[in-house]
Amino acid sequence: MSVKILWADDEIDLLKPHIMFLEEKGFSVLTATNGDDALELAIDESPDIIFLDENMPGLTGLETLDLIKTKRPAVPVVMITKSEEEQIMEEAIGSKISDYLIKPVNPKQILLSIKKNLDTDRLVSQKTTSNYQQEFRQIGMRLNDPLDIDEWMDIYRQMVYWELELESSQDDGMKDVVKMQKEEANAQFSRFIEDNYQYWMRNEDQAPVMSHNLFKRKVKPHFDKKPLFMLVIDNLRFDQWKVLRPVFESLFRIEEESTYLSILPTATHYARNSIFAGLKPLEIQKMFPELWKNENDEGSKNASEDSFLENNLKRLEFNGKSSYNKVTNLRFGKKLAENFSNLMQNDFNVIVYNFVDMLSHARTDMEVIRELADDEAAYRSLTMSWFEHSPLYDIVRQIAENEANLIITTDHGTVRVGTPSKVVGDKNLNTNLRYKVGKNIQYKEKDVLDIEKPEEAFLPAQNVASRFIFAKEDKFFAYPNNYNYYVKYYRDTFQHGGISLEEMVVPFILLTPK
Repeated sequence: MSVKILWADDEIDLLKPHIMFLEEKGFSVLTATNGDDALELAIDESPDIIFLDENMPGLTGLETLDLIKTKRPAVPVVMITKSEEEQIMEEAIGSKISDYLIKPVNPKQILLSIKKNLDTDRLVSQKTTSNYQQEFRQIGMRLNDPLDIDEWMDIYRQMVYWELELESSQDDGMKDVVKMQKEEANAQFSRFIEDNYQYWMRNEDQAPVMSHNLFKRKVKPHFDKKPLFMLVIDNLRFDQWKVLRPVFESLFRIEEESTYLSILPTATHYARNSIFAGLKPLEIQKMFPELWKNENDEGSKNASEDSFLENNLKRLEFNGKSSYNKVTNLRFGKKLAENFSNLMQNDFNVIVYNFVDMLSHARTDMEVIRELADDEAAYRSLTMSWFEHSPLYDIVRQIAENEANLIITTDHGTVRVGTPSKVVGDKNLNTNLRYKVGKNIQYKEKDVLDIEKPEEAFLPAQNVASRFIFAKEDKFFAYPNNYNYYVKYYRDTFQHGGISLEEMVVPFILLTPK
C-alpha cells in the first residue's frame, strides 16, 4: 500500500516538480491551497503525513496545524516556512510538529523527511539487525576461546547492548538468535564458574571483584568524595540498570559503569551480607556467630546488615559519620525522601532499596504482575515505570540537587527460568528454586554445580553432611511430587540463587555531580 501525502501550500502549482518526483517514487500526493481545504482532506482522506505551509491566506499554517492535531493527533505534520523567526519555530514545535523545513525546499529534503517520520523504525531495525549479525559471529567465536572473568563480563555487557538494541526490532527471528546466543553463553559461563569459583574463594589475591571484597576494592577508594551515597537496589540486573541509565544521566555525570561478580548463592542472605560485612559467608558466621542465621533458623536473614557495615567501615579505617537505611515499603521510602536533609549531615550514607526483589517475587506470585511483565522487555519496562514514580527517584533527585556523589549497585540479579530439574531431599531442604543446601540430596549431575564440602567455598554448613548445589543456566529445581503443577507455576518466572550471567554479573556505577 502506497504512502498517502497531503501537501498544503498556496503556491502548490510551483511545487509540481516536487510532487512528480514523489509520485515517481510511488507516493500518492493530495494537494490543497488553503487551510480549510487541508483540514477537510486531513479528516476525510486520512493521509500518512502532512506537509503544511506556514504562510497561507485564511487559516494560517499554525492555526491549521492546531485544528488538524485535534482531529488527527497521530499523523506527523511537517511545517514548511520562509520565515526563520525563532517565535514561529517555537510555536510550531510547541504544537508537536514532526519536522521543520525552511523554503526553498528540494525534493530530496522532502523524501528524507518522509523516511525519517514514516520509515525510521524499519530502517533502524534493518541496520541494527545487520550490525548484530556481524557482531553475532564475533561473539560466537569468542565463546569458544578460553576467557577470563573480565572477558566474560565484557561479553555479557555486549549481549545486553544488543538485546536492548533489538528490543524494538521488527525481526523476531533475530530476537530468537539473541536468546539462543545467550543460552549458549550461559552454558559456557556455568562451566567457567564451576572450574574457577572455589579457587577464587581460596585465593583472594587471584579473585575478581566479588561481593565480599566490593567495599575494599570499589567503594573505599571513593570515601574522600564527601558526601557519598551508596544505593543498593536489591536484585537489579545490568540490563535493568541500562534502561534506568538515561534518567540518572540527566542528573549526574557517569564516571564509571562497570560490573562485578556476585558470590554464590546469588541470594540476599549470602550476597548482601557479604557486601556489608566485607567477608565471605563462612567468615561472617565465625566472626559474628550470634548474628549469622543459617537456612533453617527463624527470623530475617539480613537483619544485621547495619552491624556488619559498621564493623566493616572500622576495618577499612573510615573515620567519617555514616548512616544505614533499608527501604522495604512505600511509607518508609516517602519518609526517607521527606527527611533527606538529615542524610546530608553524614559523610557516607547507605540506602538499601528492596523494590526490584519484591517485583520479581510478585511476578511469580501474582497473575496481574505476570501479565504486565510477561517477558524480559516488559520486566525492564515495569522496573522503569516503577522507578519514575517511586520515592527513590525523589531521593536520587535530591542527591543530585545537593551535588553529592552516588554509587549504585546491587547484591545479585535474576534469571528467567525455563527448564525444570528434578531434585529430591529430606524435609529440611531449603525452598529456593536455584540452590539447595542440605544432606542426602539427589539431583541431575549435569544441571548443577555440587559443592560437597561447603567450607571449601567459604559457605557455612548446617551439619557435617550438608552440601550446596547450584542450578546452572535457566534450570530450576522441582520436586517429583506434584511435578507438573510445580513446573507450570514456576516456569518463566524470574529467580535467583544459581549460576548465570544475569544473576552473577551485576552493575557497579559511580555518579558524580554535574
